[in-house]
Amino acid sequence: MELHGITKRFPGVVANKDIAITVRKGTVHALVGENGAGKSTLMKILYGMQKPDEGTIAIDGEQVSFTSPGDAIARGIGMVHQHFMLADNLTVLENVVLGGEKLYGIGAKARKKIREISDAYGLGVRPDALVEDLGVADRQRVEILKVLYRGARILILDEPTAVLVPQEVDALFDNLRELKSEGLTVIFISHKLGEVLKVADDITVIRRGTTVGTADPRNTTPKQLAELMVGAELPSPETRESTVTDIPMLTVAGLTVAQGGLAPVATEDTARTPESSDTFVHEPAAGGRLLLDDVNFTIHKGEILGIAGVEGNGQTELIEALMGMSSADAGVITLDGADITKSPVRKRREGGIGYIPEDRHRHGLLLESPLWENRILGHVTEAPNSKRGVLDLKAARKDTERIVREYDVRTPGIEVTAASLSGGNQQKLIVGREMSHNPKFLIAAHPTRGVDVGAQAQIWDAIREARREGLAVLLISADLDELIGLSDTLRVIYRGRLVADADPATVTPEELGTAMTGAASGHLEATDNRSAGTDAGADSPEDEAR
Repeated sequence: MELHGITKRFPGVVANKDIAITVRKGTVHALVGENGAGKSTLMKILYGMQKPDEGTIAIDGEQVSFTSPGDAIARGIGMVHQHFMLADNLTVLENVVLGGEKLYGIGAKARKKIREISDAYGLGVRPDALVEDLGVADRQRVEILKVLYRGARILILDEPTAVLVPQEVDALFDNLRELKSEGLTVIFISHKLGEVLKVADDITVIRRGTTVGTADPRNTTPKQLAELMVGAELPSPETRESTVTDIPMLTVAGLTVAQGGLAPVATEDTARTPESSDTFVHEPAAGGRLLLDDVNFTIHKGEILGIAGVEGNGQTELIEALMGMSSADAGVITLDGADITKSPVRKRREGGIGYIPEDRHRHGLLLESPLWENRILGHVTEAPNSKRGVLDLKAARKDTERIVREYDVRTPGIEVTAASLSGGNQQKLIVGREMSHNPKFLIAAHPTRGVDVGAQAQIWDAIREARREGLAVLLISADLDELIGLSDTLRVIYRGRLVADADPATVTPEELGTAMTGAASGHLEATDNRSAGTDAGADSPEDEAR
C-alpha cells in the first residue's frame, strides 16, 4: 500500500496534511503519534469511511478510490476497531457471517470456512461459542477472524493490546507473525511504544497531521520514539512516595451483586434474607451467578488502591455499585463516614465522588453535544456550572476553556462536538472535568487508555498531585505498568472475588498477569476476601458446578 499527499480538512482544522506512507507486503507496519495527530482520520480514509480532499492511495501498484467500507473490503482491507463490534447474544459463527451471508452461507459451509481460517492462523476460535462467554483476547481473535473471513489481505488493528494482559499480548503477537508468514500485511496502531518496537517491521510517526519520519525498530529505543512523536521523553508512572494516611475515605463491606438477585436461604425456623445476618452465605437466584462475591476493602485518604483483573471479572459491576448506577444485592458502602449504599448517583457525586469511566462514549460524554455541555455533565449542581440552583452557562464555557488549555485538549474551540475529538482528547476532557471538582474519592477506570505518552504523563501527574492533597483513588487499568507504578496497594479480582494481594514494589507485570488468570504467582499473597471464610483463591466443587 502506498499513500501520497493525503490531506483531509474539517471546519477549523486540518486533520491530515500531505501524508506519505509506504507499507511493504507481508510486514507489520506500526503507525504512532500523539492524540489528535490524525491517525484515526487516516485509518478512516484507508477503510473508506471518509474521502481525502487530496492525495492518492495505491494497492499493489494500482490506484484506488473508496466511497465506503464495502469498497475497502472488496480490495482486501479489513479493520479491527479498538471498541469491538460484536453482538454478545450471538455465537462466533453468527457474528462472523453477519453481513457476509453471501460468501459461504450461514450453515455447514460457513462453519467449515471459519475452522479453516482459525486453524491456518492459530486463532483457536470455536464457531459455536457464545460471544458473551468469551474473554477479551478471544473476542479480539473473533474480530480478526471476521475480516479474514471476508478475504482481507491488509489488516488495520487499532490499539489491539489496550485491554490485554502480558500473556495475551504475546499470544496476539504470535498470531500476527503467523499472518505475516502467510503474506498478509498488518497496520498496527498503538501508544504502547515498547510493544510497537517488539512487533513492528517498520514504523511511521505522525505529528500534527503529517508524517515526520520513519523508524527502524531494530535500532530505535522507546525514548527515541517518544521524542519523535511528541518531543518529550517516555513518561513513567513510577512513584514510591507514600502519602497514605490512616483515615478511611471509602469502606466497602460484603459487597455482593448477583445476576437475577440473591436467593433467600431457609433455616430450621425461618427463611433468612441477606439483611438478616452478618454471616449470610450468599447464593444467587436460580439460573443466576455471583458477579461480585462478598467484596471487602478500605481506601484511605492519600491512597491509590489498584485492582488488577482480566476484563469481565467484576470490575464493571464494582464500579457501577460504587457509583450508584446499579444496586448491590448485599453489603455496605461508606464514603467519608457516611453510608451511601442506597444513595442515588447525584448525591454520591455531590458527596465528592469523581468518575473516569471505562467506556467514555457510553458513560463519560454526550458525543453530539459541544465540549462546554460535556464539561457540565455529572456536575450540573456544582460550581462553576451552577449558581444558586441556576445553570451559569457563561461560567461553564469559561471553565471549559481553562480545561482545554490546562489539559492540552486539541480542538478548534469549545463549541465543537465531543464526537469530533480524537479518543485521547476526549479522555483528557473527561479527566480535566473530574479533577476540577476536587473529589474526595476518584474512580479511575483505565484513565490513560488510548492517550499518547505526553497525555499519559499529564494524567498521572494530576492523579499524583491530588493524592498528595488527600484524594483516595480506586484505579482499574489493563496497563499493568500503570497499576504497579501508581498504586500504594494492589489487589487481584477474579470471578468477582478479590483473591490476592501484591506489593507494587516487588511484583512484576508477568506475575500480576498470571494471577489475573486465576493461577498462583511469585510475589502475590492469596487473600480470604469473603467473610464466610472460604478460600477466595480457589473454586469449591459447588462453585464450579454453579
